[in-house]
Amino acid sequence: MTVTEAIAPPEVDPAGPGLAALLRPHQWTFAVVVVLQVVGAVAGLAPLLAVVELGRALLSPGPVDHGHVWFVVVAGAVGLVVRLLFTSASAAVGHLLDGRVQLSFRRALAARLGRAPIGWLSGRRTGELAKVVGEDVSAVHPVIAHAPGELVAAFVVPLVSLAYLVTVDWRLTLITVVPVALAVALVPLMMTPARLREQEEFDGAMGRIASSVVEFVRGISVVKAFGGGERAHRRFRTAVDDFVGAFNRWVHGMAGIAAGMQLALSPPFVLLVVLVGGAALITSGGLAPADLLPFVLLGLGLTAPVAALGHGFDDLQAARRALDRIRDVLAVRSLPEPAHPVAPRGHRVELRDVRFGYEPGHEVLRGIDLVLEPGTTTAVVGPSGSGKSTLVQLLPRFFDPTHGSVLLGGVDLRDLGSRELYRRVSFVFQSTSLLRASVADNIALAVPRADRDDVVRAARLADVHDRILELPRGYESVIGEDAGLSGGEAQRISLARALLADAPVLVLDEATALADPRTEQAVRRALASSAGERTTLVIAHRLETIADADTVVVLEDGVIVERGAPTELLARDGKFAAFWQSHRAATADETPVRRGGEPR
Repeated sequence: MTVTEAIAPPEVDPAGPGLAALLRPHQWTFAVVVVLQVVGAVAGLAPLLAVVELGRALLSPGPVDHGHVWFVVVAGAVGLVVRLLFTSASAAVGHLLDGRVQLSFRRALAARLGRAPIGWLSGRRTGELAKVVGEDVSAVHPVIAHAPGELVAAFVVPLVSLAYLVTVDWRLTLITVVPVALAVALVPLMMTPARLREQEEFDGAMGRIASSVVEFVRGISVVKAFGGGERAHRRFRTAVDDFVGAFNRWVHGMAGIAAGMQLALSPPFVLLVVLVGGAALITSGGLAPADLLPFVLLGLGLTAPVAALGHGFDDLQAARRALDRIRDVLAVRSLPEPAHPVAPRGHRVELRDVRFGYEPGHEVLRGIDLVLEPGTTTAVVGPSGSGKSTLVQLLPRFFDPTHGSVLLGGVDLRDLGSRELYRRVSFVFQSTSLLRASVADNIALAVPRADRDDVVRAARLADVHDRILELPRGYESVIGEDAGLSGGEAQRISLARALLADAPVLVLDEATALADPRTEQAVRRALASSAGERTTLVIAHRLETIADADTVVVLEDGVIVERGAPTELLARDGKFAAFWQSHRAATADETPVRRGGEPR
């Protein structure tokens, strides 16, 4: 794949895999579940039909046919056993299938997330993706394990029952299905745009409550320290009030429909309809009294499956929404890999007329031209929202530019294989991610075969070695179990990881923002001593970092407005000088000075 061919695709394939495509590998097992359930459901009618036939045989005038009676009894018992065996087998196979489907979904999601662009992942909350892989996959359970039985019972059992009842009396059959027809007529009212909108509002309000609780609990120490408890509680109360409003609207919209369906399918109402209709036919001489019995027994049975389907409606709707979210993740496209990777020549970084936007029609970066020479440090400064983080995320190819190109060693990043790219580019960001593994394994993540001396050396350079030795098991302490680290310490673990990788290009996005001044100064010295021919790109807010840089790039509204050495930019008395003076005034007691109070 050449540069001209590597046009960045949309993040999500709008077509994506549909439900049929997701379940296609399991279609034959699914068919077995349905067939077993059909046989069991039909066999389950045998005991009822046996009772009916016994009643008609015993109530009919003339002598009783004992052979026929015993045949009916045996047939009813056999039907009961067959129903038990086949429905149990269907449930067992259905749950085994459910386990296989959930496993395949989670494997597919893990594989897709492993290939998803890092930029796409960084723009999603961890909780959202965890919900898709966990709760949403589990929500598919009713569709696989229970829906076949409910759907078969809701359609097959009534059809077989109706076929039998028609042979007895077609007029009373029509009267018997009146309650079911009334209930079914109400179903479309549950699917109107207004009802679906109320359901979506209900789900959204529930999600906002969960988010507000999680955010409040996670930030409770900060909230209390800065006296924001009332504001935090107000946000939670607002979320609760929104939920109550959405819930009331949903209940008011559904209450009448649900009550109508429940009344129509209730046994007393069904029995009343059958008895009134049957009595009218019997008194008119159009129906034998014994023929009323099958309608009394099977008529009640017609409503139970439909009622069960109605009770499972919410589960099916939740499963559908969960499958939509699973489908959205599986539809995420990975960044294209080159068919024939090209090896870079050196580690000079160049951005040529780079443009990028997260949304069509809104560019965050607009025509960036920048060269990072080996052995130099380039600091990017600018106001919030100027595009600094977006710029540095293009270098490790979290995203592809929508226009222009990013080159490493004269080769477009889209023509490098991902393995080669991450072997040559390391990055440390303000938001750190550590694995639930030992401290040593976290540091050696990029170099799994690194020996302990190399790991310790990297930790010393990152000024975190002494803190690691204070942990219960030192370097063998497990993050999240017996290794509790502050934000600054976690950043230094990530920095040690990057230093151990010793990649020729290093990207730092406020990698020491959470460190104290002493630690930050030690880390800067470590980076300077190990720099060599490394190309470093860093987002800088602290004056110390800016003063140590060879080149400063000032971004504003996605455009480079100034660039040059710190002293040159100060002499111009432009954007950078104003930035320097404002930060120096804010941190006057911490600003490092060189000769004459100016940066080198």
